[in-house]
Formats: sequence, C-alpha cells, structure tokens
Amino acid sequence: MGQKTHPTGFRIGINKAHDTTWFASYANYSQTLEEDYKIRKIFENNWQGLYEKIGVAKLEIKRNIGQLELIIHAARPKAIRSNNEENSAFIDLRNQIKKVLKTPKQIRIKIYQIERSEGESTLVGRSLASQLEKRVAFRKAIRQSAQRLQKNGVKGFKLQISGRLNGAEMARTEWVREGRVPLQTLRADINYATCRAYTTYGVIGIKTWIFNKELI
Repeated sequence: MGQKTHPTGFRIGINKAHDTTWFASYANYSQTLEEDYKIRKIFENNWQGLYEKIGVAKLEIKRNIGQLELIIHAARPKAIRSNNEENSAFIDLRNQIKKVLKTPKQIRIKIYQIERSEGESTLVGRSLASQLEKRVAFRKAIRQSAQRLQKNGVKGFKLQISGRLNGAEMARTEWVREGRVPLQTLRADINYATCRAYTTYGVIGIKTWIFNKELI
C-alpha cells in the first residue's frame, strides 16, 4: 500500500515556507484559523474575475498586533495597477475582509510579481481546468498543457485529472509525466497544486506537480 505525502508539507522548513504566518494563544487559535479560511474563500469566490485577470498563484497572510497583511503573488500585477476601477475593487475587498475579522485590524494588501509564472503549478492547473470547463477534450487539454511546460524548460512535471472524463459514465484517472519528478528528494523544488473543473457532468479534480530545480 502506497503512503502518499503532500509535497509542500513534506518540505516546509527545508525549502518551503508557510503560506500563513502568525502566532495566537490557545483560546484564539481556532478563531484566527477560521478567519484565514474565510479570507481565502472571499478572495477566490467573490473576486474570481480579478483572480483570473492578474493570475494569482499564491496568497500569503501575515498577522501582527493590530495589523493583517495580505500578500498576493500574481503573474500579471500590472493589469490591476494601471486601472483605477480595479483599485476601487480592492477597497471593496478590504471592506469585506473587515467584516470577517472578529476584532478590528489595519488591513494592508500587497501585490508581488512572480519571476517565472510558467513554473507555477497553480496557474497550470487553473488553465487546464478552464479548458475542461469549455468542453475541450481532456486528452487535447493535457497535451497542450504538457507541450507548454516542455517549451518553458521545466525539469519535469506530472499532470493528473480524475472524474467523469468526456462525460463517461464511470469516473477514472488519467495522467501524463515527462522528465524527473523526485518526490522523495527534499532538496528538489516541487511546485504542487490541486484544482477543480466544474463541468456539466460533474467535478473533475486536477493535480499538478512541477519540478523546477534542485536547491543545494
């Protein structure tokens, strides 16, 4: 029986860091954790258009005394900085976050640009999900994503989709792998993400592993 380990959690403290950084007492821990969950859901569900427009790869939440900082790692941050209407959207986002917080805090939102967006598994998985939702054949969608990764020069990758593929009656799993994906090597920088495609036949789960480099 195979023992599966989350590639990111396996490397935290070695070459990966937590997406959320804060300290809370035992009494306030569950409340703070619930606030983080709601903040991420607000951003993903209510701001889906903005989420796709700037290509969000990761959200970081940092908390200090009386302050909450939301750091957005995006592939196209200039798409929002040059538009005043979108900046007003961030004001609305800040107001929604204030409603979630139990105690009032100062909220700061920062946007950082990703150096190599082609090596981000979150963006690759979301691109694959959007193709499946547009009723593109799953084999064609996987092949196009694989060819794009090969052109961008990653050392290895694995793409896996599970569900009612092409509307089949029985759910199954299909995957493709190219190059090296050393999941047991701690110094390997494995970029892992999960995503969902909501099709007319049901939900299709997507997993992506991208091996960018080895950190020595």
